[in-house]
Amino acid sequence: MIGNALWLDLAVALGIGLLVGAERERSKGIDPDRSLAGIRTFAIASLLGAVSMVVNFWLLVVSVICVTVFAAIAYVVRVDKHPGLTTEITLVFTVILGGLAMSSPSLAASLAVTAAILLAAKEPIHGFVRGVVTKDELNDFLILAAATLIVLPLVPNEFIGPFSAINPRNLWLIVILVMLISALGHIALRWFGGRIGLPLVGLVSGFISSIATVGAMGERAKQMPALMGSAVAGAVLSSLSTVLQLSLLLAAIHRPTLQALAAPLIFGGVSVAMYGLVVTLSSFHNDGAEMTKPSRSFSVKTALVLAAVIAVVLVASAALKAWFGQAGLVFASGVAGLADVHASSISVASLAAAGNLSAADAVIPILVAFSINAISKAVAAIVSGGTEFSRQVIPGLIIQVSATWLGWWLF
Repeated sequence: MIGNALWLDLAVALGIGLLVGAERERSKGIDPDRSLAGIRTFAIASLLGAVSMVVNFWLLVVSVICVTVFAAIAYVVRVDKHPGLTTEITLVFTVILGGLAMSSPSLAASLAVTAAILLAAKEPIHGFVRGVVTKDELNDFLILAAATLIVLPLVPNEFIGPFSAINPRNLWLIVILVMLISALGHIALRWFGGRIGLPLVGLVSGFISSIATVGAMGERAKQMPALMGSAVAGAVLSSLSTVLQLSLLLAAIHRPTLQALAAPLIFGGVSVAMYGLVVTLSSFHNDGAEMTKPSRSFSVKTALVLAAVIAVVLVASAALKAWFGQAGLVFASGVAGLADVHASSISVASLAAAGNLSAADAVIPILVAFSINAISKAVAAIVSGGTEFSRQVIPGLIIQVSATWLGWWLF
């Protein structure tokens, strides 16, 4: 007696064959030189895989080998008229999906839908790769993929070097972030133009890493001086994201600390938002808003240099701790703020949440970390964008930090 579950799995296998086969049927043509397989062939191939799997796994292996041989013969016979291998490979894949449907029907169905979408989107995909993406952009994508999927898992995730201050994995993540943010900025330029693209990317990417965003925007400004104003706007608006993210973290960890910092954060957020808005509006008139020619998505050299600068900052901060000890929470927070304001703020807020520190006493250490972190952003602006870029970004940082302390002093 065949159970209902088995019938359901067989129905999924049949549906997979019909779905993929329907797409192939529409694309194979009706002339004598049409492709080798249509809806019936794919439906039977999927059922072949399903039944083979029910009988024995090795029978499925034999079925896949046989279908592969048949597809290879058909390809050799028709290679002059149909040089592509898509249908042949899809036929073999359908047999495997049919077998997979007997153990994981939801996964098999999802893969079948994905395959059908890829098959149906042949013209848009080919048009995008050949007509939209440049060779340099494709190479950059491969570099970013290799840095993320190949290099990152191999990088040690432990603290090494002088004072055990450097984590190679964290530094490589900075390299990846700078390249990724630069690539996002490049895509935004292609889609929205310079006037809107870079400020938008800067605001969003600031939630990932404001320092990395400043570095990426500086590299973009150096690469395309006509977009200097928009790149500056993106870098400045990333500091607004720092305030927003810090507020969200404090709200999650210790609301009284957030309440004590409400005025400084509001002053700092509003001031940098206004500065960023002025720079953005100014760029509408001064920038060559559109890209005149394709450019590289990012600079690997810039990402590596910025990571090296951050490594130096980390070693310097660790040295200060080793030489002077924990000479107060304010000093420690300021040193930690050189690399990351959020980690330092979370530590202080956690102390307040645990009752080891009052919310009022947590304000100064967090503000010091926030202020010192602006120095790292200024250094990133100088290193990545040069004099002209940093000359416009650093005043925004000064205005934000000054307004933050003004909010503390007034309230």
